[in-house]
Amino acid sequence: MSSNSINLFSFTGKIRVLHLTWIAFFITFFAWFNHAPLLMAIADSLSLTSEQVKTLLILNVALTIPARVIIGMLTDKYGPRLTYSLLLAIGSIPCFIFALADSFMAAAIGRFLLGFIGAGFVIGIRMVSEWFPAKQLGTAEGIYGGWGNFGSAAGAMTLPTIALLFGGEDGWRYAIGITGVIALVYSVIYYRSVTDTPKGGTYFKPKKIGGMEVSSPSDFVLLLIMKLPMYAALALLAWKLSPSGVGMLAQPVAIAIYVSLVALYAFDAKKCYDINKDVFVKLPEPMHRYKFKQVAVLNILYFATFGSELAVISMLPLFFSETFTLDPVKAGLLASAYAFMNLMSRPAGGLISDRFGRKSTLLILTAGLAIGYLTMSMINSEWPLYLAVAAAMACSFFVQSGEGAVFAVVPLIKRRLTGQIAGMTGAYGNVGAVFYLTILSMVSYETFFLVIACTAVLGFVTLLFLEEPEGQMAEVMPDGSVSLIDVA
Repeated sequence: MSSNSINLFSFTGKIRVLHLTWIAFFITFFAWFNHAPLLMAIADSLSLTSEQVKTLLILNVALTIPARVIIGMLTDKYGPRLTYSLLLAIGSIPCFIFALADSFMAAAIGRFLLGFIGAGFVIGIRMVSEWFPAKQLGTAEGIYGGWGNFGSAAGAMTLPTIALLFGGEDGWRYAIGITGVIALVYSVIYYRSVTDTPKGGTYFKPKKIGGMEVSSPSDFVLLLIMKLPMYAALALLAWKLSPSGVGMLAQPVAIAIYVSLVALYAFDAKKCYDINKDVFVKLPEPMHRYKFKQVAVLNILYFATFGSELAVISMLPLFFSETFTLDPVKAGLLASAYAFMNLMSRPAGGLISDRFGRKSTLLILTAGLAIGYLTMSMINSEWPLYLAVAAAMACSFFVQSGEGAVFAVVPLIKRRLTGQIAGMTGAYGNVGAVFYLTILSMVSYETFFLVIACTAVLGFVTLLFLEEPEGQMAEVMPDGSVSLIDVA
């Protein structure tokens, strides 16, 4: 077996940690998207309008934007073991809130809060990077992300059946409640089963907490620019919920949210300045620098890849049901084929990156992504159903392989900041989801897919600025000595 190979049939050492961690991620996605295959039953039970259903889809991904940034910081500070365990336990609560909802407002609150469990992904990125060397990291992160992401497909395949087994108008409530129980139980299992690093390993923490460290004044400016879309996405959500949208929020409340977001951005910028003010006086030693443009490019790529996946997973059962006049169970099963590809696609993206280079892999996959969504924009009721499903699966290969290739690069930028970098990049995926789902609420399915294809082209252009990771990155040990970590 080559040194780059990973024996997935082992359940010892780093492979054991990988398996336990992707299962944690799997459960977060299983719970996060527990509503998607049950939307029709939920809408009937709560007498929801089409506009209210689409609002729930947007609310489901909104809180994950700030949550991934916050969870990234907490992971770097307190370690992935404790952070993941607490997230699973706390994330079970909104599952129960949603399962017990008796009105649109109660359901909306549950779905909004449930977005926090979607931040689990970034925790595992740091955990896996602690246990695997650079030559295996893309493959390991791809397996973690791909097999964990499959939680949404597993939900689409099993939750409608579970709801039917319980039967009656409340069947969907039991199905969603069960996802909360699973998350709560596994939080204890995970905490008792893993450690943050291999025995004798050093867990590198940020020098300061509260904002991302950068290496130059120009990087600081770029950091502030890249934070703007995250706040803009939350403002877009507030607009969607205001009287200009579905009218869930009164106009004064919407205005108060806009003002609060501006104030929060100013506070965030001030915190970032406090952490990075030294770079305006003296630059760090060359070995301790990293280029923030690397993070910016990955953010944009994840906007197009994971952002589109979140949006498409949320709407695809409905799309198949309306386009081909299918019952909810069959539509959910067929739509799960899109997420099903995660089992192979995301690990494939990481594996190809490990073998053939990070940048070239991303260029090819992003081009395929654009072509895939262009094809999906052409699907209509005249297509054979099998061909529509095949087109969705082919598109999802490029989407999810692209995600795997993005996170094959993230841990190779700056080890002690991996949680924060993964958090910001992951948050951009949710920014993309809010953007795409808002577009969906205003346009046809055809235009929706075309918009995603156009943003993929933009991602392809920004990729030209990405630099292939090479050499080593330096981190300071607790005793003051410098540790060099291979990134190629």
